[in-house]
Amino acid sequence: MIEVTETDQTIAPGLISPYGGKLVNLVVDDEERVGLIGYASELPSLQLSPRSLCDIELLAVGAFSPLDRFMGKADYTRVVEEMRLADGTLFPIPVTLPAADTRSIQVGRDIALRSPKNDLIAVMTVEEAFSWSLSEESQLVFGTKDVRHPLVAEMALWGRTYLSGSLKVIDLPKHYDFAELRKTPAEVRSALEKLGYRNVVAFQTRNPIHRAHEELTKRAAAQVGGALLLHPVVGLTKPGDVDHYTRVRSYKVLVERHYDRARTLLSLLPLAMRMAGPREAVWHAMIRRNYGANHFIVGRDHAGPGKDSEGRPFYGPYDAQMLLQRLGPEIGVKMIPFKEIVYLPDEDRFEESDRVPAGAQIATLSGTQVRAEYLGNGTELPEWFTRPETAAILSKAHLPTHQQGFCVWFTGLSGAGKSTIAEILAILLMERGRAATLLDGDVVRTHLSKGLGFSKEDRDTNILRIGFVASEIVRHHGVVLGAAVSPYRAARNECRRMVGADHFIEIFVDTPLEVCEQRDTKGMYAKARRGEIRGFTGVDDPYEEPLNPEIRLTTTDRSPAEDARQIISYLMDRGFLLQDD
Repeated sequence: MIEVTETDQTIAPGLISPYGGKLVNLVVDDEERVGLIGYASELPSLQLSPRSLCDIELLAVGAFSPLDRFMGKADYTRVVEEMRLADGTLFPIPVTLPAADTRSIQVGRDIALRSPKNDLIAVMTVEEAFSWSLSEESQLVFGTKDVRHPLVAEMALWGRTYLSGSLKVIDLPKHYDFAELRKTPAEVRSALEKLGYRNVVAFQTRNPIHRAHEELTKRAAAQVGGALLLHPVVGLTKPGDVDHYTRVRSYKVLVERHYDRARTLLSLLPLAMRMAGPREAVWHAMIRRNYGANHFIVGRDHAGPGKDSEGRPFYGPYDAQMLLQRLGPEIGVKMIPFKEIVYLPDEDRFEESDRVPAGAQIATLSGTQVRAEYLGNGTELPEWFTRPETAAILSKAHLPTHQQGFCVWFTGLSGAGKSTIAEILAILLMERGRAATLLDGDVVRTHLSKGLGFSKEDRDTNILRIGFVASEIVRHHGVVLGAAVSPYRAARNECRRMVGADHFIEIFVDTPLEVCEQRDTKGMYAKARRGEIRGFTGVDDPYEEPLNPEIRLTTTDRSPAEDARQIISYLMDRGFLLQDD
């Protein structure tokens, strides 16, 4: 068990010790590195996902101390069930390495771990290979099996084997952006030590810092008489978040112009967030202790992934605060609750909402209002809400909604009418000056997915390819119409995650099976009924209906043109299309 002692100064005088007493360092020295590069060329390779790449970087530099590897079965099982490592140390989030194809991997043998771009990262001695349960892990860790949770959807596509073993990290992942701000825990500790404060408040940021956040962070540092560590996450965050390039530019200008440089440090954290709410808040606090912070700000719905398939929040607004309040003493990090701060226009000052004088006028803006009423309309944000420097950066990066990209995703049985409605919708969009790329499932299979079969794995691969292409088009402000059976919820929700939930419109073309069979000009249903085709959706393979689609279309009582016009009306209501004159 980790014993918390505020006087422990193992690493830097005055700073709290790392979690577990010392920082893990898995990066080999230059001499060993040279030998390992040659050795790794002869080994079987495992390509890391972007998530696993973030994880191995933070394992290597000690951000996950005392963890020194992807979790083995004993650690994994107890973390999932009890939020503790096998030795009893508090650790709330499983850090694992999934593998889909393990044919070339043997326990007791070495493998090379490579980045998604095939860069050599590490050599791993495989000591364990064990299976895991999606339903069990998602329910226990995230409190839900709902695939609207972005990580639950992602996990459904992982390999069902976890690997663990000792790691020799040859090279950390390459980052070319904001290199001066990408500091390891040891480097952050050294910089904090130079500031000369024993107490350090860390602030987790996924969004631009507005005036209320600025005021809160300054007050928190003053309250503890310490330094402020602004520590934005630049790994995988919540789908739809402002891109990290924009966020970091705004942080830099604020720190340079509006924060006390003598007590403020800006550094970037390449963390792959899990959006695990309460558990994640505890994890974030533990990580910040490794960077030298003994205080951590936690806001409402910290690390919350949004709403589930029924439209309800996954976590309560204060669940994260309550859990960290209870477990913080064991971690050695004191929670500072993120209190709502409002603006008093008559007094030109900010105040905590529970301290506002009776009868005083207040001004607030929600994140939804910022996106929809200001950034979405190209309207300048008020200066009381955000600094002009931040507003200028956001306005350049955030186009008005009617100029942004979006994806309309049609799903339904074969013969439901998806392609017909999508083709009419494409014409109606052109009429309004917005060209659309139509990604039809059958056409994609002929070209992008040629060679894939109709197993669940191959079907998921086909859908994810469409989702990836769609995400790239939307990222560059284009319009995509996807029309594919896409029978499985997890794959559809992973596409939603890739595109970004705010730009993904799921259309369930709800046509009864018997009607689809009647429309079957290709005779596919008939062949499936005769057993000539196996695994045909709706016959001998399931179709998982969307639980909460943006639009549900019933094609038996409406024409395809009427359905397409309904979608146009929806897009205008969302601001993706300008309203008709």
